Amino acid sequence: MSNKEEGKRTDAIQWVAPRPEDYDRIKKGDMPGDVIQIQEGHIAKANVIFPKLFQLVTAILDARPNDRAVISVHGGSGVGKSEVGALLAYYFNDLGIGSYILSGDNYPHRIPKHNDQERLRIFREKGLKGFVAQGAYNKERSEQLRELQGLNLDFDPDQIKAYPWLFIYQQEGRKGLEDYLGTAAEIDFEEISNIIARFKGGKDNILLKRMGREETEIWYEKVDFTDVKVMVIEWTHGNNRALTGVDIPILLNSTPSETLEHRRLRNRDGGTDSPFTTLVLDIEQNLLFSQASGAKIIVLKDGEIVNYEQYCQIMLQEGL
Repeated sequence: MSNKEEGKRTDAIQWVAPRPEDYDRIKKGDMPGDVIQIQEGHIAKANVIFPKLFQLVTAILDARPNDRAVISVHGGSGVGKSEVGALLAYYFNDLGIGSYILSGDNYPHRIPKHNDQERLRIFREKGLKGFVAQGAYNKERSEQLRELQGLNLDFDPDQIKAYPWLFIYQQEGRKGLEDYLGTAAEIDFEEISNIIARFKGGKDNILLKRMGREETEIWYEKVDFTDVKVMVIEWTHGNNRALTGVDIPILLNSTPSETLEHRRLRNRDGGTDSPFTTLVLDIEQNLLFSQASGAKIIVLKDGEIVNYEQYCQIMLQEGL
């Protein structure tokens, strides 16, 4: 039996799922230093998504003079966007449809460590201002708050038991973060939207940003899109309303607890167990939920595709 005969089949398309020995040659996104770890669960999700995605993409390619489409694989941090996005691109390439994987994590305004610092600065600034505005501030609490900040405990909800007034500070700090996370203040949506527009407009050579972990690790590389028909954007914010030009947003859903566990296992960044990271993930999850109606395909953790109404029922059961 040939490799093609061993592959998946749906209507007129046929593709071959990679074997473990093939994983290392699967192209990943263009985020410097990023690591993908293909597992059977990622392959199972990609195999469920691809038949429907192929139909949507081919309809777009047939209708457009420049024959190009943009899809996004989005969802909570650590849910498998990089791996599933890489597999979908691999399948398109296997069928002779050139694809490129763009990592949205190259497009925040600040490198990761500085963005983490900015998030914490905003939380503390807005928390303190709100604390004062509500008349809860006094000298004793100010000293206690500075002590908690020095121990990085001011954002820990467990501290409210000992310091009930801390609830106001944390509530106001959260509001400040909600006004920052996933907005144009944090991310350069305009630049990535312009890249999408140039790609769909038929440009064959586009300068794309690369962002490492240090200030000196930001540069641009010219990418040749001559034979590329499909751009796959793998990014938490791939369905954000500030992003324009995405044809097919694909939501890989996970609950906040599942997302935190994914991050812990992947261990891409430090502090995955911190209360502050949990707070950020919770805000991120609410943002994804608020924008999910725009997703063309929604996939649960177990690989099941659901419609928007089913998704809402599931997430409401999770308390969102």
